[in-house]
Amino acid sequence: MSRRSARLGRRGATSFSRPLALLVAGALFLENLDGTVLQTAAPAVADEFGVVPAGVSPAIVGYLLAVAVAIPAAGWIAERYGTRRVFLWSVAGFTVASVACALAPDLLWLCLFRIAQGVAGALMIPVGRIAVLRSVRPVDLLAAMAYLTWPSLIAPVIAPSVGGAITDALGWRWIFLVNVPIGVALAVGGAWLIPRNEVRIRTALDRWGYLCTAGAVVCLTGGVELLQGGRPWAVTGLLGAAVLLGATAARGMIRREHPLFDPAVMGIKTFRAGNVSGSVYRLVITGAPFLFVLLFQAGFGWSATAAGAMVTAVFVGNLGVKPLTSPIIRLLGFRRTLVWSIIAGAATLLAFAWVHAATPTPVIAVLLVFSGAVRSIGFSAYNTVMFADVPAPLLPAANGLSSTLQQVGTALGVAAAAAAVRLGTGLAGPDAGELGYRLAFVPFAALLLLPLAGALRLPAAAGEHARARR
Repeated sequence: MSRRSARLGRRGATSFSRPLALLVAGALFLENLDGTVLQTAAPAVADEFGVVPAGVSPAIVGYLLAVAVAIPAAGWIAERYGTRRVFLWSVAGFTVASVACALAPDLLWLCLFRIAQGVAGALMIPVGRIAVLRSVRPVDLLAAMAYLTWPSLIAPVIAPSVGGAITDALGWRWIFLVNVPIGVALAVGGAWLIPRNEVRIRTALDRWGYLCTAGAVVCLTGGVELLQGGRPWAVTGLLGAAVLLGATAARGMIRREHPLFDPAVMGIKTFRAGNVSGSVYRLVITGAPFLFVLLFQAGFGWSATAAGAMVTAVFVGNLGVKPLTSPIIRLLGFRRTLVWSIIAGAATLLAFAWVHAATPTPVIAVLLVFSGAVRSIGFSAYNTVMFADVPAPLLPAANGLSSTLQQVGTALGVAAAAAAVRLGTGLAGPDAGELGYRLAFVPFAALLLLPLAGALRLPAAAGEHARARR
C-alpha cells in the first residue's frame, strides 16, 4: 500500500447494515469468549486426562499465542484473498477446530487443535471489522462501532460463568460443541451479507515486519502468562525480546515501501489517540474484572460462584447503557465523552478501595453496574474515534495495527491487575487480609488516569462527522 494520508471519503460505502454489524459482532464475541472460557473447565479437563489443573494451561496459552501470531498478518491476507473469502474460511476453520477440540483424545491433541482454533479466530476479528468499516459512511460509523464494541466488554465478564455452567451441566467438551451451530449461522450470514465485488490488492507480504511484529506480540503474551509462575529470568527475557522486536518492526515499517502496517496512519491524530491512550484504557478495563474476582474470593472469602455472579453486574451495566451510548457521544463529543468516562471510571475503581466484606451487597452491585456502564461508553468512544478520520486507502493498515495493539492491551490487562495486587498486599502486609486487595484498586485507578492527557489533547471537534446525526 502506498503511503498516502490524503483524507478521502470511503468510496463504495452505503447505508449502515445492522445485520452485517451484528454478524461480525457475533464472530467477535465467539472469539473473545473462547479465549477464556476454558479456564473454569480446567479442573474437569485435567481430571479426564490425568494431569493437574495447571497442566491444562498450554491449551489456554496456546490459543492466546496463536491469536497473537495470526493477527498481524490478517489485514494483508484479507487484501490479497478478499474479505468475504477469508472471513468465511476463518469461520469454517474455527468451527472445525472447535469440533476437533471436543473430540480430542488427549491433552496434546487438545493443545494442537486449540492453536488451530486460535489462528482461525484471529482472522475473524480484523477481517470481519474491515468488512463493516468498508461498508459504512462516516455518519454511520458511531452506530456500527457500537455493535462491534460489546463483545470485547461482555465476553471476558461472562466467560467464567458460561464455562462453569456448561461444564457442570454437560461436560467440558460441550464448551466447544456449542460453537458449531453458531459457526454455521455465521458462515451462512457471511455468505449472504458480505459483498463479493471487492478489489484485491496484490502486494508482497512484508515478511521481516510480520516476523518481528508477531514475535513481539508472542513474547509479550508469553511473558505476561509467566508473570505469576515465579520465573523472573524468563519473564525478563521475553519482555526484553518483545521490546527489541517491536522497535525493530517499527523502524522497518518507516523505511519500507510496502510495510506490514502503513505508518501514515499514526499521523492521524484521532487514530493515534485511540490507539495509544486507548490501549492503556483497554488494559485497565480488561484487568478490572480480574481484580473484582480476587477481591470477592480471596479478600471477602466468597465462593467462586458467588464472586462470578456478582461480577456479572458489570455485564448488566455494559448492556444497560448501550441505548444511551451514541446519544451521549453525539451530545458531548468524543473529547468530553472520553474525559468524563476516564474520570468516572477511575473514581469507580477508587471507590472499591473502601468496599469491605460488610458492605451491603446492593451497594457493591450498584458500583459494578456503574463501572460497566462507564467503561462501555469510553470503550465505544475510543473504538469509534480511532477510525473517524481514517481515509479508505488506509483502512486495512489502520485496522491491522489497531487489532494488534488491542491484543497487546488485552495481554497486559491481567498482568497489570496482578501487579496491582502484589503492590497492594505488599503495602498492607502479610496479615492484612482483604485490605491488600482493596489497596490494589488505588494504583489501578491511577493507571486509568494516564489516558486523560491524550483525551484532553484531542481537538474539541475530533471525529465531528462520525457523530453527526444521519
